[in-house]
Amino acid sequence: MASTLSELIRSDRHMSGAERLRLAVRMSVPSIVAQISAVVMNYIDASMVGSLGASAAASIGLVSTSTWLFGGLASSGAVGFYVQAAHLLGAGERSGARHILRQSLVACLVFSLLLMAAGVAVSFPLPRWLGGTPSINPGASLYFLIFSLSAPALMFTFLLSGMLRCSGKMTAAGSIGVAECVLDVIFNFFLIFPTRSVSLGVFEITVPGAGMGVAGAALGTSLAMIVACVAMLTLFMCRGEELSLRGGGSFRPRLATVRRALRIATPMGLERVCTNGAQITLTTIVSPLGAAAIAANAFAIVAEGLCYMPGYGISDAATALVGQCKGAAKWALARSFAWLTVGMGMAVMTVMGFVMYAAAPAMIGFMSPDADIVALGVDALRIEAWAEPMFAAAIVVYGVFVGLGDTLVPALMNLGSIWIVRVTLAAILAPVMGLQGVWLAMCIELTFRGIIFLARLAIRTRPGRSRVCGR
Repeated sequence: MASTLSELIRSDRHMSGAERLRLAVRMSVPSIVAQISAVVMNYIDASMVGSLGASAAASIGLVSTSTWLFGGLASSGAVGFYVQAAHLLGAGERSGARHILRQSLVACLVFSLLLMAAGVAVSFPLPRWLGGTPSINPGASLYFLIFSLSAPALMFTFLLSGMLRCSGKMTAAGSIGVAECVLDVIFNFFLIFPTRSVSLGVFEITVPGAGMGVAGAALGTSLAMIVACVAMLTLFMCRGEELSLRGGGSFRPRLATVRRALRIATPMGLERVCTNGAQITLTTIVSPLGAAAIAANAFAIVAEGLCYMPGYGISDAATALVGQCKGAAKWALARSFAWLTVGMGMAVMTVMGFVMYAAAPAMIGFMSPDADIVALGVDALRIEAWAEPMFAAAIVVYGVFVGLGDTLVPALMNLGSIWIVRVTLAAILAPVMGLQGVWLAMCIELTFRGIIFLARLAIRTRPGRSRVCGR
């Protein structure tokens, strides 16, 4: 499909509305499957840890926003390179795209090692900074330490999967993502729990286990990422298509390539730092509400992912499609794909919002048997369900602008929305409404964010503009 995508974008043949829809769906589905698989992985992980008790669940929940920060930084750094590759592929410059791939490996390795060092340095004081209690701090520190050590694998997962998607290999990227999720569940099954006996009808078998608890959850995820990275590197080394590591070419990053990557990635990276800083601030708002609230908040975030991850899958497709359209200077086609993918995302996530509202008790109950945690988690999900259509708009429109390399203003919009609206409202409502107040603040903020992103896309695509990005 890689060459087919580039040829379709560059060709002079008019694509009908039905053809554009089929292409957008074909690009979206593998990524949606991979994104949902990732959430299911987190869902099963959470249920495994949740079975160990509220303290174990709270240990991971306490540092979850900090792991998002690291993930956001790794993702932003990777975007700076694979968006460049998408533009070059759209312009038919395969050799240039391959040079970007090679250079990105070294640049991202260096950056990920810096992330790893920073994470290791703060892993032990971090839970105390976040307001954790002595009963959950040791587990939280150990979890974050193991996660930090896997930073190179985390960054290469973002980079290589992004390279696959931007070249049109959505199925390959999605399949490896699903395999990573399956491996994570398998590794965690053996690493989290101790050796135990399991009854299968009249038979009883002994299942080996490492009994590592919270640390086993972190290690299992890290091992799954490493396997996925090896699989993607093998794919790039063995295939000789648009993006490949075969043949000659230097791996030394060029200054011009790094500068372009920084121009794209820096606004996103700063936005992720500030956005996840806001999430960490929200964690400190939730922490005084008790271990049940911390665990319920973490479980509700995992469960909500089943609703919004399809939006991120469609956003990935929007980035690839619009990015290649920009490279080919097909601005009318870029506009069409922008609004088409936004409509798809909003439709899918509206349906998922209804499902989440109805299934909230089962979704939280699967992860925890604790009645207090379940009650708090159900309330949170049902509040959040109302925000899903506008949340979808924000997610997919952001993907459109990433494909264009237009990241500064969207990053500022995200920052303003989450800090001014969500954090302020959460600080006001949490003392009065508890965890429900935090999630009500989130619902209001996501709705507001979706509205302003749709407004900006409408301005950028209004008649009379020669380019979607507004230049």
